Amino acid sequence: MIRVVVVDDEQLVRAGLRLILEAAEDITVVGEAADGAGALEQAQRLRPDVVLLDVRMPGVDGLTVAPDVVAVGPKVIMLTTFDLDEYVHRALRAGAVGFLLKDTPPRELAAAVRTVAAGNAMLAPTVTRRLISSFAERGPARRDAARERLAPLTERELAIVREVARGHGNAEIARRLTMSEATVKAHVSRALAKLHAGNRVQLAILVYDADLL
Repeated sequence: MIRVVVVDDEQLVRAGLRLILEAAEDITVVGEAADGAGALEQAQRLRPDVVLLDVRMPGVDGLTVAPDVVAVGPKVIMLTTFDLDEYVHRALRAGAVGFLLKDTPPRELAAAVRTVAAGNAMLAPTVTRRLISSFAERGPARRDAARERLAPLTERELAIVREVARGHGNAEIARRLTMSEATVKAHVSRALAKLHAGNRVQLAILVYDADLL
């Protein structure tokens, strides 16, 4: 079972998310919280696989607490009412694996939780890719710094990381680059280690910053 904590200041939203997620046989909601402080407490106590974290809440908001929740261990997906929230990119840089709109269809919500729990980032939805590309700061200094960080990668690793930035999963990358899925996974793991990146979203942001797409 995939264990999920739902964090939103509106009780009705939390109830709706719980209802949707628990309709899936492989997902269970193990906890809820109404603000960032509660999110961190739930993450520390319950050790969920995934935390759905609202961006804007009274008190400690999702943006502020995201790095602390990520540090505990669960995968974090930001929840927002807005298709472009100017603050979400900071959470992505802090280690969140993507974000969902609150009006995401139920089937897609459950699929997103499964994707994240399996270790993949939420890059496929157009809105997520637009968010990352819109807020990646591509000035010359940041571009040069990003390219310097990417320099330790081999040619093959860089090719794979660029495919990650395009929103492709391991299976699609394997097909596009004519290699096994296991080989792709190994290259991604090595790239993460070399770049000291926490997840695939951070790889994608580096590629966008380096202006390599």
